[in-house]
Amino acid sequence: MTEYAIETQGLTVYYGRHRGIIDVDLRVGKGEIFGFLGPNGAGKTTTERVLLDIIRPTAGSASMLGLDCQKEGVQARAKVGYLPGELSFYDNMKASQFFQMYHSLQGDGTEATYWQSLADRLDLDTSRKIREYSRGNKQKVGIVLAFMNKPALLILDEPTSGLDPLVQQTVMDMIREARNDGTTVFFSSHNLPEVQAVCDRVGIIREGSLVATERIEDLMKQQLKRLRLSFSSMPPAAAFGQEGVTEIERDGQTVLLEVRDNLNAVLETAVSYHITNIETESVSLEEVFLAYYGKGNGGNHA
Repeated sequence: MTEYAIETQGLTVYYGRHRGIIDVDLRVGKGEIFGFLGPNGAGKTTTERVLLDIIRPTAGSASMLGLDCQKEGVQARAKVGYLPGELSFYDNMKASQFFQMYHSLQGDGTEATYWQSLADRLDLDTSRKIREYSRGNKQKVGIVLAFMNKPALLILDEPTSGLDPLVQQTVMDMIREARNDGTTVFFSSHNLPEVQAVCDRVGIIREGSLVATERIEDLMKQQLKRLRLSFSSMPPAAAFGQEGVTEIERDGQTVLLEVRDNLNAVLETAVSYHITNIETESVSLEEVFLAYYGKGNGGNHA
């Protein structure tokens, strides 16, 4: 039995001449929460759609829960809960009717009222027609649908999009609880603080290529360091010109540096110019993420 909930090898998708994803090798272990990060157009949604056999790859292979996503797609998807980035429902149905219909179609043995407990947690009034809902409430419908069959694998595309902060926290709690019950969670997000709070590992995709896969704690250990150095006599402008070091600003007798490498050299230089104080500033996962990308990088397709 495979140890991976998701595994891709050389996964490549082209839309005509335009790239979607290129040679993506991805492994998500069973029972982990995996964050899939990248700006719009990097390839996140394309990867998810291949996993769900919504689109077919140009090359490479993909499997979920040990089942080939193309050859055994029906069996694989029966074990998956999916929240797409773009939702579409039977808008003239009441939410309660929609959930009951969905449950009857699933036929997975999940208790018939489980969807109601999820809706209650999200403060969703299921007696109303879906067309009457705000964007946030439609997002709640999608979340209930993804969770209601207690899947072995959850694939969530921006799960907290359009939700207020309290409901966002509830969704994060639901994700943690699902993982504690043995479910694997694979989700894309632009909300990096929530990724940092719940994920075991993250994959960073850039212009269709997977550029890093890291445990959260390892990623944070690698993060750039921000140092505010004070001197009795200001060093010259080129003093901290080492590779991996960026001077952000000078203010009075203080220099602010971002350091990705050569920390020892920075400290030796600082001592040689009679440093009087060192302050370190915390750096968020968002800033670590941007360090992988640089400004203005993106792609052609989501």
